[in-house]
Amino acid sequence: MRVTIAEVARRARVSKTTVSRVLNNKGDVDAATAIRVREVIAATGYTPSAGAVGLARGRTQTVGMLVPGLTWPWMGDVLQGVADVLEARGYGLLLHTVNRGEDSLTQFARHVSANAFDGLLLVEPPDTLSYITSLHESGLPVVMIDDRGHHPGFPSVATSNDDGAADAAAHLLALGRTRIAMVSGPSAFGCTRDRSAGLRAHLAAAGVPFDERLMVEGDFTRGGGAMAITELVASGVPFDGVFAHNDLMAVGVLDGLRAEGRTVPDDVAVIGFDDISIAAHTRPALTTVRQPSREMGEAAATMLLAHLAGEALPTAPLVVPTSLVVRESAPAT
Repeated sequence: MRVTIAEVARRARVSKTTVSRVLNNKGDVDAATAIRVREVIAATGYTPSAGAVGLARGRTQTVGMLVPGLTWPWMGDVLQGVADVLEARGYGLLLHTVNRGEDSLTQFARHVSANAFDGLLLVEPPDTLSYITSLHESGLPVVMIDDRGHHPGFPSVATSNDDGAADAAAHLLALGRTRIAMVSGPSAFGCTRDRSAGLRAHLAAAGVPFDERLMVEGDFTRGGGAMAITELVASGVPFDGVFAHNDLMAVGVLDGLRAEGRTVPDDVAVIGFDDISIAAHTRPALTTVRQPSREMGEAAATMLLAHLAGEALPTAPLVVPTSLVVRESAPAT
């Protein structure tokens, strides 16, 4: 059975805070007490946790992170960016998912109450924004990695969804595609609104009005992208380009076009959004707008650690720009 700091404190007849002060070589513990604590540590083989060491200095050297789940295609890149920054600075990461709804949030709330971490990073789980806002207002440093365009009342790191969509529109127009269909994400998402607006604005500026009959709302899944193509073809409205709001739907668009006997890019050019790992391995390889997921994780962690070191948190979102990755589904001319 693992020895705890409470057991060391009991045997040494001191408080847990005193044990932690000895572990941190604080000079305000008298020599005899320090010797007794170290003798108990040696006799029990106690190994201190990060939380025990943090008791003395008022910090856990741990950052909490709250995410909806780990199955989102780009979540691994976000987490890697966060971990790279935290590990380089000697911080640990306490990761929470909300796979079980209220039960997951109850468990997370216990860690908040126990001051188990110094600050919080999050990719917002559904229906938690008001709760997270209350944590920030109560004094917990919070930075959101904002994939939904919610623009919360606390610091966030976002990406240029509208500019990325405009880049997709510009590329399709440069290829001579003027009948551009759009497979959007769910309308409740801010990123959906931004990506739709970015495409429309660029087309309008180029004198190519968007045909609203070529707009299909999807659900960010591969199956949703394929179903969108079925709907577009059934409408009878001609199209020679498709911009899908994420790569999974874009892969579904490729599936749907193949099933309809249309070739990519000869008949229809296709552009996605995200640049997840599968994008380079589809047939044809997918042209897409790269969402800088890893860089967003790095920026959010850097921002939070800077605040913990004494810097003020920014009031405006930090925007990490997108970039267009050109591959075979919409090759450059």
